[in-house]
Amino acid sequence: MEQRPPYLLEDQYGYQLRRAVQRYQAIFARLIPGLTTMQFAALVRLDQQGAMSQNHLGRVASMDAATVKGVVGRLEALGLVARRADPGDKRRLTVEITAEGRALVGRTYAPAVTAMEEGLAPLTPSERVTLMALLSRLT
Repeated sequence: MEQRPPYLLEDQYGYQLRRAVQRYQAIFARLIPGLTTMQFAALVRLDQQGAMSQNHLGRVASMDAATVKGVVGRLEALGLVARRADPGDKRRLTVEITAEGRALVGRTYAPAVTAMEEGLAPLTPSERVTLMALLSRLT
């Protein structure tokens, strides 16, 4: 009788989550070319919550400091956000979505919903609700 190994990668939730994220990112990239999911998350937060410090943007978009710095830098290079020194604290950078960024994110809301729907397509409606509830509990 063949003995089961003590550790199977396929049984690890981190491994399965990573595979699901990779699948979603591929769908997102197909529907919204030229914008990463992290860039989209930053633009959505800025569009919906207004200008904020780069540090705060990282927190509300679930990015570490190094990641948000790179994301904001790339978005700034594309003209989608602008960084300015905070008038109250010159050490702090405030990030603001530009008119071009607002127009782009406005055009990408519908394809982003489609990406989520495609990603969740193998699940029934009740399974989708359960998955989102479980993921919320884990985070």
